[in-house]
Amino acid sequence: MPLKTTNTYSDPKLAKSLLKEINKFDKDISLMEVCGTHTVQIFKTGIKSGLNKNIHLLSGPGCPVCVTSIEDIDKAIEIAATKDAILCCFGDMVNVPGSHTNLAKAKGERSAHVKMMYSPLEALEVAKNNPNKLVVMFGVGFETTIPAFASVLVRAREQKIKNLFIFPVFKLIPPAIRTLLESREVNIDGFILPGHVSVVIGTKPYQFIVDEFKRPAVVTGFETIDILDAILWLIDMKKKDQPKVTIEYDSSVDISGNKLAKDLIYKVFKEADVKWRGLGEIKGSGLKLKDEFKSFDVDSVLDIKVKTAQDNPKCLCANVIKGVNTPLDCKLFKEVCKPGNPIGPCMVSSEGTCAAYYKYGD
Repeated sequence: MPLKTTNTYSDPKLAKSLLKEINKFDKDISLMEVCGTHTVQIFKTGIKSGLNKNIHLLSGPGCPVCVTSIEDIDKAIEIAATKDAILCCFGDMVNVPGSHTNLAKAKGERSAHVKMMYSPLEALEVAKNNPNKLVVMFGVGFETTIPAFASVLVRAREQKIKNLFIFPVFKLIPPAIRTLLESREVNIDGFILPGHVSVVIGTKPYQFIVDEFKRPAVVTGFETIDILDAILWLIDMKKKDQPKVTIEYDSSVDISGNKLAKDLIYKVFKEADVKWRGLGEIKGSGLKLKDEFKSFDVDSVLDIKVKTAQDNPKCLCANVIKGVNTPLDCKLFKEVCKPGNPIGPCMVSSEGTCAAYYKYGD
């Protein structure tokens, strides 16, 4: 295993040296990053363009905005359009296309009440300041974000806030990785695992990647050197046929993760089968409220049903999420689908693969 570098994250000479070492590998290898921040950094720093053509970096389902199903977007729009309801959501979600419109357009078309938030704590204040309104948090995110929502619900219960609710569409990363490996739609020789998610869950939940699928995986940080280290480590394990789950980002990640954050998540939520855009329904890959917090579920106060919907058939976002296609394979990319006119969610989010290709791909 190559030695880990430390305190040299912005050293261009070291970056070039690592890149040169990586490019000595002359066999085909496909590595997938499952973190939107990694995707952006890989393009922004020129890592992808600096690799030889036999070293393929695939962008996986690492953007929570992108993997939110079209039905969940439609339901969020219906909630926002309900009389006396206020939907609180992160900024990226307002432009994600549903089957007919998005949250931003619904504000004008249907008088939908949408309030953008930077933190779920803001939704708690909105509920306090609007006691006669139904304030609903659109719960989007991976393991990194979920503890913040759980904390707000714990506070709301303690403070006896009766008008705050949640529409949870959270996703868990390890089950999605399993689905990708089981599907065999795309060959994946190793994984660059997400740093922020792993701070919370640790590395134990990824062990199946090695034990069952014999693939190496590296949890890494977000600087150029971090990512290059991870690629070099994966190549080294591939050459030696010694797959492991290793931690490059050991300043923030350990095997067990953050017990406090995990305890908070599972105090409020329990695992559930949920639908991912591109991947379909995955067993145990999402969260729903435990019985003790069921009164905060938006379904307890609003009976909203939406029809099964299909993505735009010309949009390849679903396949981009799986690493089957790149944005360059999509006829809409840059021609019709642009940040100002997104056809699919991969162009909406700053962490989306299409957005990264659009901004940095050349």
